[in-house]
Amino acid sequence: MPPVARNLIGLGGFFVIWEVAARSGLVSENIPPASTVFARLYELLGDEAFVRDIIATVLAWAIALAIAIVVAVPAGLLLGSIPGLRVASRAIVELLRPIPSVALIPPALVLIGGGPETKITLAIYASIWPILFNTIYALDEIDPLLQDTARSCGAGRTRLLTSVALPHAAPFIFTGIRLSAAISLIVVISVEYIAGAVRGIGKFSLQAYEGGGRLDLVLAATIVAGVVGYLINDGLERLGRWWFPWSTVAGERQ
Repeated sequence: MPPVARNLIGLGGFFVIWEVAARSGLVSENIPPASTVFARLYELLGDEAFVRDIIATVLAWAIALAIAIVVAVPAGLLLGSIPGLRVASRAIVELLRPIPSVALIPPALVLIGGGPETKITLAIYASIWPILFNTIYALDEIDPLLQDTARSCGAGRTRLLTSVALPHAAPFIFTGIRLSAAISLIVVISVEYIAGAVRGIGKFSLQAYEGGGRLDLVLAATIVAGVVGYLINDGLERLGRWWFPWSTVAGERQ
């Protein structure tokens, strides 16, 4: 049986169990059955305001991920190729890396405000680390024989970086991008929900819950967020297999 068919069967079974559990009273009566949630979802997809919320979330995700790539890849190549610089920056990196993005919401609101810049900034912060460390790790794993061969052919530091290090590191960097793509989406929606936003899936969920405890709308928005996340990961996975067909790293399922 094809993997897609197995996935659809498993997903269908989950929704059937959800429907039966909600209607039979096995779960809290506040939880609506799956059929009700999908009915709300169908209505929401025809609502222009909700579609704009989806676009706002995806746009913030895309901007944050793009900036994280632009910052983290060069920084990772620099730290990975200059051991002294990596040692000198280790303390500050290890201090900043464990800080959860949600813990930075209060200072971000004070410094940046409550606009889309806040969720984008925090998503950038959270997305940088997987790309950065995957890039550094990839440079550590380069076969020294490849570097020695390139040097013997007259390759300088710059040529060595672009012709040997970067092609070797590219699949690992792409895996870091895939991890950061999921993290960025989670952070964007979380900040929209916790800190508020003008638009976004998280903002919609917050308003639906505070405006009467509409769990059917909240769950419908949650399904949309899950579908967006699945499509992003699946698209990047396919792209990784196409760009790096020789690698078993870039196309792995996370």
